[in-house]
Amino acid sequence: MKAILCADENWAIGYKNKVLISIPSDLRFFRETTTDHVVVMGRKTFDSIGRRPLDNRTNIVLTRNPDFSAPGVVVVHGKEELIRELKKYDSDDIYVIGGSAIYRLLLPYCDTVYVTMVDYAYQADTWFTNLDLMPEWELTEESEEQTCFDITFTFRTYRRRYHASLPE
Repeated sequence: MKAILCADENWAIGYKNKVLISIPSDLRFFRETTTDHVVVMGRKTFDSIGRRPLDNRTNIVLTRNPDFSAPGVVVVHGKEELIRELKKYDSDDIYVIGGSAIYRLLLPYCDTVYVTMVDYAYQADTWFTNLDLMPEWELTEESEEQTCFDITFTFRTYRRRYHASLPE
């Protein structure tokens, strides 16, 4: 399983249920990486992307609301139900796309994290775990520094030093 996100230099990922910044090459990377795969998100993230499934992907939404439904989306209501659903897919095809509670819940099962790291500190209320401080994670790839207008960023790949898998 993999996670994919855009974070600022403090590992912030959002503010008031919105992403901090929209970078065209990051959006292209996200689309190219997750197309034809499974994306897992929380209901707030689903709301933030327009309350519609992402095209050409299996969309799984975790929510506590028992009445929530959306066309074209697999809805699950708890961790156990989510784990059962995820076992239907090859773990290499699963991408966790947010928000922070879903990242925290599924990071222990991820073996790769793709981070678009922005060289700026934004006002934020939502963060991802700082993988640079976690010994089980290793930065294995980093692109050359890129610029979009006055925004500087890199694409990073972190890999878990040992394999994680979903519970039986």
